[in-house]
Amino acid sequence: MAESFLFNIAERVLEKIASLAIEEVSLAFNVKRDLKKLQETMTGIKAVLLDAELQQHQNEALKLSIWKLRDIFYDAEDVLDEFECDALQKEVVERPSTGIKVRCLASCFIIPPAFSSKTGHKIKEINERLDKIATDWNRFNLRQQVDNRRVFHRETHSFVNSSDVIGRDEDKENIISLLMKPSEGGNIPVISIVGIGGLGKTTLAQFVYNDELISRHFPLRIWVCVSEEFDLTRLLKEIVHSIDTERCDALTLNALQTRLRNLLKDKKFLLVLDDVWNEDRVKWIALRDLLNSSQNKIIVTTRSLKVASIMSSIPPYELKGLPHKDCLNLFAKWAFGDGDERRYPNLKRIEGEIVEKCKGVPLAVRTLGSLLFQKTDEREWISIRDNEIWRLEQSENDIIPVLKLSYYHLPSHLQRCLAYLSLYKKDNIYASNDVIQFWMSHRLLESPKQTEEWEDVGIRYVSELWSRCFIQEVEDHGCYLTFKMHDLIHDLALDVSQKECKIVYHQTNSIDERVRHLSFSADYPVKSVPQYLKKVRTIVGAGTSFDESNFINLCISNFKYLRALDLRYSSLEVLPDSIATLKLLRYLNLHQCDRLRELPSSFYKLQSLNIGGVDLMQFPNSMQSLITLKYLEITIHGDHFRQLIQPGCLSSLQYLCLYECKLENLFEGMQYLTSLRTLYVNRCYRFVSLPQNLTFLTKLEHLQIYNCHNIDLRTEPAEEEDQDLHFNLKTFSISLSEGFGELPRLLLEGSASTLQSIRLDYCCALYLLPEWLQNLTSLQKLEISRCSGLSSLPEGMDRLTALRQLKIKDCSSRSHVMDESAKLSLQAVEPFTLSASEISSESCIDVMDCELFFFVCFRVQSLVLKLWIMSESCFDVSFVALWIDCSTYL
Repeated sequence: MAESFLFNIAERVLEKIASLAIEEVSLAFNVKRDLKKLQETMTGIKAVLLDAELQQHQNEALKLSIWKLRDIFYDAEDVLDEFECDALQKEVVERPSTGIKVRCLASCFIIPPAFSSKTGHKIKEINERLDKIATDWNRFNLRQQVDNRRVFHRETHSFVNSSDVIGRDEDKENIISLLMKPSEGGNIPVISIVGIGGLGKTTLAQFVYNDELISRHFPLRIWVCVSEEFDLTRLLKEIVHSIDTERCDALTLNALQTRLRNLLKDKKFLLVLDDVWNEDRVKWIALRDLLNSSQNKIIVTTRSLKVASIMSSIPPYELKGLPHKDCLNLFAKWAFGDGDERRYPNLKRIEGEIVEKCKGVPLAVRTLGSLLFQKTDEREWISIRDNEIWRLEQSENDIIPVLKLSYYHLPSHLQRCLAYLSLYKKDNIYASNDVIQFWMSHRLLESPKQTEEWEDVGIRYVSELWSRCFIQEVEDHGCYLTFKMHDLIHDLALDVSQKECKIVYHQTNSIDERVRHLSFSADYPVKSVPQYLKKVRTIVGAGTSFDESNFINLCISNFKYLRALDLRYSSLEVLPDSIATLKLLRYLNLHQCDRLRELPSSFYKLQSLNIGGVDLMQFPNSMQSLITLKYLEITIHGDHFRQLIQPGCLSSLQYLCLYECKLENLFEGMQYLTSLRTLYVNRCYRFVSLPQNLTFLTKLEHLQIYNCHNIDLRTEPAEEEDQDLHFNLKTFSISLSEGFGELPRLLLEGSASTLQSIRLDYCCALYLLPEWLQNLTSLQKLEISRCSGLSSLPEGMDRLTALRQLKIKDCSSRSHVMDESAKLSLQAVEPFTLSASEISSESCIDVMDCELFFFVCFRVQSLVLKLWIMSESCFDVSFVALWIDCSTYL
């Protein structure tokens, strides 16, 4: 079912009105009055929106009214954004230092009477439309709500027929192995099984719970379905009732805890807490303290890594999808009667293609198999194969409704952010920096806190989606993350955004006129857009072929409220000057549009511009006026960009990526980029060194260099006074740079109090890490991989008291890396002192002669040491996971 996102839209519009009031915009009295009335009316409607969104499922008139209201809120946002943009344009001043006209945001806008009157008329019209809605809503008897979550109570039980469980034998043995391990520390061990809805977490827990070995080892087994409400009294009653059938409904909390403790006294038990959503650590500890006994164990199933981290210090068991073969067996069980599949060989090929859509999620397999039960017409199977899963009719226990439980637990702002990711194709690799800029262009982010920037809020959003399993395959690339969405999560996003976002395929017949965001599939030769679409805010045409004379001009003439235009990897050759009429355009992505040679002569209020891989003949002077530009990816083949970086130009720029530039050095004028937080030099093969004026970039937090073969980062102090320079670098990363042989001391040691992460990858000329590395007392993560020349770690590593993660992988001089003189004595454990008894005899190879990938968590009670051991005489690989009690080393 489509979501309106109304509550979040109302929040953003009200924030905009409030910000205009703070900026003390000079307006006619009647316009101020109308703006104030708009604020009051929207605030009143917002107060009952949560109740309206709940009741709309039983009231068709209310549902229609909500969609009308969404359009009005969007129109109000358009008017306010236009107003802000036009007001900004009026403040064009002449800067004597450059002779270039740039836009400046003065402390007070002076709005011409004609424009003020035009704005006032639009706001008055919106107020009239809102008044009609407000009057109409009186008959619905809506009330204020404090929580926008839709709570569903889900019941599960402990029994499963082991013969019905397909493909989870290995997972069962892994969980049993964890349960059988001796307990360490004082708290009751908790094993968390984590994964998206429908993956089979409950089934796996049931499988383990009913295992004969487990029933012998734990004489008392208790199963509680926690679901949404983590209420201590309710949970105690269910636990007590599972042990003693005597009723306890009337008991007080104190009486319950007394009975429970008596019942559990001297008992060895296994407790399963199924379907946990609680993120309140205080509530969990209140229950845990009543259960504490190191000989007992708890299994938790949850969709949230955050929940898992709250409940246990043991790394969660992240459940993966079923192998394709097991999915086929499961599908056959639900789609056919016993042995019937052999009677329909024509369906076998289609069966495999249908199962492939499920991407290893058992509930999705069951859903599609059930839809086809006793249906043997090949056309029906083809219809299921060719339809999106979210379009198929489903019951409340099928895959999309089950996934929606996770969606409804998201805060409203994250719901909308997730929905917008549906504009990109399945299996897309998202980059966090690009996604955040896309979100920012639509003002989806909450206002930053005092010490935050907008990008920090975006990173928080990405992390939250990750912790709740909405994104996966997350990889840290230093200054940004990449991630994917599971196909079923993508289906969920398509479902909730179907009246907001639309992917246009070759076979698409119609588009709802209320759709605000369009994405054109690569198989769709874009020639035109429907004339009736007037309020589109996003165009995504990544990788598509354009009839440029029609499509781009139609977009510009039709979509005057366009905020984001993504044409990366397209065949675009000309971007017309008329794009300057798109006053609200904030995000423009032209990455690898390699036929493009010129940019328009002027832009408006761009915040993000990606022209990496675009070989421009020259840059328009108007780029100097982009003082609101925060993100820039650019390819430079000469020195013509140097003239654009002058005092006052690009003064808001926070992220600069130099992509495939034919430069040996960074250009002069870098010191004027005073807001720069991230510098990413990517595939600049001629690049040799960083400029001395980099020391003026005191806000620089992230420096990443990738695939720059000739780079030399030695930056010894030029002057004696430079030795006391202080920087704010947080992460430093260099990869695939064969000429790199020495860490930049001035930059890194100058950031000793802030530097948290160093990543060195494929730096073959790096033979030694400096002794001054011990001075980086804030360093939390050191990652070294494929540095074949590195012979040792420096002495004094024990001084890195903040270090939490140390990774070394594929360093061929590994025997020297672990030399006795370089052994880590970091108060936690000496991980290289392993006895033969700690490794199974089959894989007991001299560690000094093996490739070693290790991950160390310091100052914790236990340690997971992961060894990938490869014999030099063969290609056999063994994996050993060791649990080590670190308390004796503390």
